[in-house]
Amino acid sequence: MNAPYDGDRGQGAGGAASPGGPPVPPGAGQDGSVPPDPYLQHAYDDDPYRAQDLAAQDPVGEALYDRAAHPPPPPGTYQEPGPLYQQPPAAPYAPDPRIWAQTPPPEPAGPSRHLPYGDRPATTQFVGVDDLVTQASDDRQEPDAFAHLFRDQEGSGKPPVPPQPEPAPAPEPAKGGGGKVSGLLKSSAVMAAGTLVSRLTGFVRSLVITAALGAAMLGDSFTIAYTLPTMIYILTVGGGLNSVFVPQLVRAMKDDEDGGEAFANRLLTLVMVALGLIVAAAVLVAPVLIKLMSSTIADDVAANSVAVTFARYCLPTIFFMGVHVVMGQILNARGKFGAMMWTPVLNNIVMIITFGLFIWVYGTSAESQMGVDTIPPEGVRLLGIGTLLGLIVQSLAMIPYLRETGFSFRPRFDWKGHGLGKTVKLAKWTVLFVLANQAGVLVVTQLATAAGAASGHDGTGFLAYSNAQLIWGMPQAIITVSVMAALLPRISRAAHDNDPGAVRDDISQGLRNSAVAIVPVAFAFLALGLPMATLLYASSGTEAARSMGFILMAFALGLIPYSVQYVVLRGFYAYEDTRTPFYNTVIVAAVNAAASALCYVVLPARWAVVGMAFSYGLAYAVGVGVAWRRLSTRLGSDLDGAHIVRTYARLCMAAVPAALVGGAVGFGILEVVGTGALGSMAALICGGVLLLGIFFVAAKKMRIEEVNGLVGMVRGRLGR
Repeated sequence: MNAPYDGDRGQGAGGAASPGGPPVPPGAGQDGSVPPDPYLQHAYDDDPYRAQDLAAQDPVGEALYDRAAHPPPPPGTYQEPGPLYQQPPAAPYAPDPRIWAQTPPPEPAGPSRHLPYGDRPATTQFVGVDDLVTQASDDRQEPDAFAHLFRDQEGSGKPPVPPQPEPAPAPEPAKGGGGKVSGLLKSSAVMAAGTLVSRLTGFVRSLVITAALGAAMLGDSFTIAYTLPTMIYILTVGGGLNSVFVPQLVRAMKDDEDGGEAFANRLLTLVMVALGLIVAAAVLVAPVLIKLMSSTIADDVAANSVAVTFARYCLPTIFFMGVHVVMGQILNARGKFGAMMWTPVLNNIVMIITFGLFIWVYGTSAESQMGVDTIPPEGVRLLGIGTLLGLIVQSLAMIPYLRETGFSFRPRFDWKGHGLGKTVKLAKWTVLFVLANQAGVLVVTQLATAAGAASGHDGTGFLAYSNAQLIWGMPQAIITVSVMAALLPRISRAAHDNDPGAVRDDISQGLRNSAVAIVPVAFAFLALGLPMATLLYASSGTEAARSMGFILMAFALGLIPYSVQYVVLRGFYAYEDTRTPFYNTVIVAAVNAAASALCYVVLPARWAVVGMAFSYGLAYAVGVGVAWRRLSTRLGSDLDGAHIVRTYARLCMAAVPAALVGGAVGFGILEVVGTGALGSMAALICGGVLLLGIFFVAAKKMRIEEVNGLVGMVRGRLGR
């Protein structure tokens, strides 16, 4: 049998076989090595660039490289490139949030500082991560950031320039908020403190006046003469100064090269000239003015003589009122809010000293039984000069504050062609607004003096009405006016930038922040108005003090719509719309006058003024409904109505049980101890503590965010 063919197995190169050995590849040498096959090479083995330096320049780049301008690095200093995507070395310690989450430092004050929406750099705080974590559990409404971003880009055409980082870290801000809310609270706190001291000294002034002149015809005569300059001032230029000129001053500071100083000098000069002419005319027609204020006093020869003499001493204060207000508005436009609220304290101190000297010489009204027939001319002269001197001191005290801001007054009579014509045109409707308001006040003055003379009881006339209204208006002046004085320049800037969303948010914030104090105080007046008045005006007699207490209780709940109306009207003034507030005030004045006349006709003379006090709040409740609807239409959206109404409703729900308990305790103490100074103080303290305690406990349980914010701010101030 033939074996299978194995080819040339076992044969060498020459055909010799190698029996028993391993097979030899073809072409192998004697040692078994195989030479390389020229046809079986790797495609990249013969790389012509393998021997070149990969870091060297390519020929084109080498030819174009300018070695004179950019010399190559010295030999041996070239660092080989590291591998890509290398993981960073692990840190030896865990990241510390106290280092990477530090609060950014504030920017330096000055024109280079960029803060959106017109915030004040000096009062703006920044919130760090710790503050955000602390406040994460609070139930707060998020602002509409996209509306503000749209506003910024629309106004400038490009996104805002980011602030430059500061090398040094800033100290940690206080807990409890920052930003524009913190700046607002700080400005409002300064003004509220000044207004509080001013109102407290005003109370003392009212107490001293009542103790010196009594609550009968003599007290009514001085009160009408003392009120007359304020009414004339407000009717002529006061309304425009208080509301129209702040937006104009802000606009002048923003647009004029001199920061609005020339505009302020022209305005101050114009007001001084106008008020000088008004004072001269008013002194000449003083008897006619007293007749317009009260026919009852004008028909009494002795009372008319005393009232006209008092009026001629008091009427020059119109000039100093206007100067004081213009200076204060210049300071407000420059971000200085405290002076206008603190300087009235000097006026009150001068008047307190004046009436204290009167009491020291003649005794109190209860001791001397002094009336319009028996008051000596020297006493009238003393009171008149002291009243005028108080307003002079108040006005002159503004000068150092103006110098501190760099403003120096120089009379300027170049009024034409510098924007004052537009300002006067805007003020025209404000003057009509005030005229309508004062027309209602004039009706009440006439009816209140007539009711007081017809009742035969002390404390039922115009002085009692004014004293009760003075107590009632204190929270409005401390809380609402202070909050809106700080908000008005910012609202004006937002309106100037055509940002209705920012205007709406600021008005909503002003309403809700002021409501935290306004609502419980209104219910406190309703529950504890009687012991409050009997404590403050006990020197005028128990009967007069109790009558003032009932008037204060009738005023009480009207404080809520009165405060809301004040805030809402600021929205129209920010848009330089003074016509709409005029029409709104006509409605309020008409309702007030009609309701007061109805009370005078229907109610007994002793209770007529109590009904007039209730009519005052009713008129403002009607005015709020009208103003709210018109401002909502103007802004093109709702004024955050659901949020505001919910806040006020919940605050009222918390205040009702507090007022019931506090009022019951207060009346019980008065019945047991009596209506003297001791009983009134005990009733007021015990009832007030219970009322406020129950209110804040109920508000905390209801989680009213504005109350929680107020409590947090107070705790932050106390360092707790």
